[in-house]
Amino acid sequence: MDFSFTEDQQAVRDLALQIFSDCCTHERLKELEDKGAWLDEDLWKELANANLTSIAVPDELGGSGMGIVELSLMLQEAGRHCAPVPLLETGVLGVLTLANHGSEAQCKQWLLPVVDDGAILTAALEEIGSADPSRPKLRAVADGDGWRLEGQKVRVGAAGRASGILVPARFEDGNVGVFVVAPDADGLEISEQRSITWQLQGQLDFAGVAVGRDALIGDEAKGVAIVREMVEHARLGLSAQMLGVGEEALQRTAAYLSERKQFGRQLGSFQAVQMRCADAYIDLEAMRATLWQAVWRVSEGLRAGAEVQAAKWWAARAGDRVVHSAQHLHGGIGSDIDYPIHRYFLWAQQLMTQLGGGSQLLAELGALLVSDDERPRL
Repeated sequence: MDFSFTEDQQAVRDLALQIFSDCCTHERLKELEDKGAWLDEDLWKELANANLTSIAVPDELGGSGMGIVELSLMLQEAGRHCAPVPLLETGVLGVLTLANHGSEAQCKQWLLPVVDDGAILTAALEEIGSADPSRPKLRAVADGDGWRLEGQKVRVGAAGRASGILVPARFEDGNVGVFVVAPDADGLEISEQRSITWQLQGQLDFAGVAVGRDALIGDEAKGVAIVREMVEHARLGLSAQMLGVGEEALQRTAAYLSERKQFGRQLGSFQAVQMRCADAYIDLEAMRATLWQAVWRVSEGLRAGAEVQAAKWWAARAGDRVVHSAQHLHGGIGSDIDYPIHRYFLWAQQLMTQLGGGSQLLAELGALLVSDDERPRL
């Protein structure tokens, strides 16, 4: 396990930090929130022009050919600045999956627009009544040389704006396939949903959406493994964002406590306040250690199912404690939406529930450790 980053990885992180710092000021985010805008178009263009949205696209298609480590570093900075951009959806769920498992034709069709035009991709993993994306209820019914998709997906990030949506579906024989579907496909209805962070999500209703073999990523035998890999990558991305959210929340809290006075003393001088901040710092270090251990194992192709779930569990439980401490230590001003600290609390609540909250992850981790399940490796 190696926690150090290469010069190229540090350069990616520094470039992302510079762009987010310049574009994600409190005033700019407040302006977008007042408008109900879920996407900062100017920021997305800046990221695309800097080739950060296409960082995982293979070299031969004009990308940087990087992977989950670099994406996690960028997402940590995105979380630190509460950046309203679909970086997780495009880079992790879309680009990384297609780069790893898509055919040459699929990569050219869906990844070249990401490189050339800053196109957005996403994936539809969550369903009502099903906690395991690798066992979807959405059906792929055989129809000639292809299939028709029947069912529903929910909480699909950037669904109405994406040029392509990766959709896992269950075949009649029980196998699973992952299809790339255009948002304007006949029979697909997208209903807008909004998260507590103003992010645009979608409910996708599939009523006989026709897909051919050219839309299937990999084959029927690899579908479950591909979906599980997507979930692992997404959980790492969410954990990286949560780490950034928690770091910035605690840093802002420390700055506030060093300035705010009560009873003639700085709030930060009270022992109870110091202990609360120390606990938050320990939580952040636990989040950091479990995250980068899991990211490193995934990047090296090592078995990492338990490590990924542990990282996401720490992000959900410890991240929640950190932002609660930050909110509490700010007192009444923490409830003022004109003051920035509330934003980190809302982002944490959103991130901690995506693709499994603390209780679900703990149950999955326990079952995995008991069964010693070897996750399929591709």
